[in-house]
Amino acid sequence: LLCVLCFATLLPAASPCPPPCRCSPDGLEVNCGGLGLSTLPPLQQLPPGSRSLLLANNKLSTLGTSALANLSFLEELDLSNNYLDNLPGGLFRDMSNLTRLTLHNNSLTSTDRELFQVFAHIPQHRDTLDLSLNGLSSVPLGLLDELQSLRWLSLAGNRLHALERPAFEPLVNLQHLELGQNPWECDCNLRDFKHWIEWLLYRGGKVDAVECTLPKDLRGRDIRTVPVEMFNYCLQLEDENVGGEGSRSGQGPPCSRKNPIVDAATTDNNNEDASHSNAGGEGTSECVRARYRPVSVRRAIGTVVIAGVVCGIVCIMMVAAAAYGCIYASLMAKYQRELKKRQPLMGDGEAEGEDREEKQISSVA
Repeated sequence: LLCVLCFATLLPAASPCPPPCRCSPDGLEVNCGGLGLSTLPPLQQLPPGSRSLLLANNKLSTLGTSALANLSFLEELDLSNNYLDNLPGGLFRDMSNLTRLTLHNNSLTSTDRELFQVFAHIPQHRDTLDLSLNGLSSVPLGLLDELQSLRWLSLAGNRLHALERPAFEPLVNLQHLELGQNPWECDCNLRDFKHWIEWLLYRGGKVDAVECTLPKDLRGRDIRTVPVEMFNYCLQLEDENVGGEGSRSGQGPPCSRKNPIVDAATTDNNNEDASHSNAGGEGTSECVRARYRPVSVRRAIGTVVIAGVVCGIVCIMMVAAAAYGCIYASLMAKYQRELKKRQPLMGDGEAEGEDREEKQISSVA
């Protein structure tokens, strides 16, 4: 009996596993995927040493603010292929060690700007955030502010038509960005974000194709291949808006959508017009704040290369012209010397001819 008791104490205690999930033998992975769950399993029964919680391919539609409480030991959470349409702001507040979050193929149409604040406590790991195949139409300012350690981000397959550059500038360690399969409108609203993409590519990052849907003449074209000169009219439009010249008549560029609001600022007949004018002022201030004249590094390098090639060709032509001039001058000098040598001989021949004529005349006489 004593031997049996000693042997029993040496055996590892069986790790609990929340039904109906499946846990790996070491308890590091808890797989609750593909079970048709409409509510979360009893997560308080997770093994203490768990690192991954897989809840993909279920029927989850809502999650409470405290649904994922006390799960600070988890490093990976997979909620892909569910029906989630709204996530509360404090959902991940207790998941301080989370490094991989997958929300692929849900029904998210908007996100709370404080949803990912938990990433502020994460050290510089290779973090991953997958928001692809949802219904997102925008990325609000502040949503990604605490994701400085993020390395991989996917926003593919959403309803994004434009993005603001300030929303992505905190991602200083981002290496891979997926933006495909979105209805991008390649107008003034996407100009600043295009410059940010060029900066990301310049420092070694990777971005998939950002194909334009509008305008029609750019449909199917990657915005990275659209020349920067095509956005010059945006700067002119901003100058007109800031100078108070009002909106342009007729069909203007897409970034002139705020112009009617700016025009409304000139009329303050009633409270409604005043509220519109305030909104227009805010829009104008945002336009002024975001306005800058960035320099495309790739364009600059291309300009230097082209200028070098042109200068080289001009130098070669100048050398060839100088060589031709030297050869021509030497040939002309040689010709002049030969011509001078022949002139005395021609003079002697004429004198002899005159003497012969005089002798003939005298003999005839």
